[in-house]
Amino acid sequence: MGHRTDQAPEAADRWRGRALGSRTVSYDERDVMLYALAVGAHPVADLDLVFERELRVLPTFALTLAQWAPDVLAGKGAFGDGTALHGAQRLTVHKPLPPSGEMTCSAVVTDVWDKGGAAVFEVAVDSPYFHAVWSVFAPGRGGFGGERGPGRPAAPVGEPTHRTSLETFAAQAALYRLTGDRHLIHIDPAAAATIGQPRPILHGLCTLAGTVLRLADAVGAHPADLAELDGRFAAPVLPGETLDITAWQDGDRSTFEVARDGESVLSAGHIRFRNP
Repeated sequence: MGHRTDQAPEAADRWRGRALGSRTVSYDERDVMLYALAVGAHPVADLDLVFERELRVLPTFALTLAQWAPDVLAGKGAFGDGTALHGAQRLTVHKPLPPSGEMTCSAVVTDVWDKGGAAVFEVAVDSPYFHAVWSVFAPGRGGFGGERGPGRPAAPVGEPTHRTSLETFAAQAALYRLTGDRHLIHIDPAAAATIGQPRPILHGLCTLAGTVLRLADAVGAHPADLAELDGRFAAPVLPGETLDITAWQDGDRSTFEVARDGESVLSAGHIRFRNP
């Protein structure tokens, strides 16, 4: 998560129910268009995501407006040694974001799960437009005798209904970080090397948003009509890699997996569009 503290971390389970405050955040059309381009929107196929005329907002843009919440938790010392990882993300869209404006978001630590050698902190952010939940995996913070929390969802069964691909590009992490997440592992080769990566890695939320674009096309929906999204980050992605997306559609909902050469990078994915 990019934060360190010299203070001894408070017992993990004591963070459950802790309010993290509220913030009023503002943005304009330029922010919306930059975000869409950063996650892979195409100026032809996705024109209304990148052109101010009749501009629509990709709902995952909301996550850039709420990123402050897990950062506040990290800054308060909940993770101790700064090795926490973004494990999963959920997003429920209440109504479309306007192309520009401001909103007030509030955040709270809704749960802390005990995984033995680690704890998982769930940070929920609410606004009139969306509800979002970050799951943060914190090594060394478990073992406090709490509940383990939900298990890993069962793998999809049967033949997939859709197969498509997500082509990332070499400058994508450098571009995406301009939307708000400037953690050094996404731009600095030395920082990436400290986590065992040969070069800076792509933001998980960027991969997730790019997947929304490709799945919307696969199921015949507009990406701005995203209603629900859920996924677990299973492995890092390097900018420039091509990923395979497999989906199992059931009505207006789909289960999906994203892989690179057979290795999962996004698992247990679920998505729903309002008008497929």
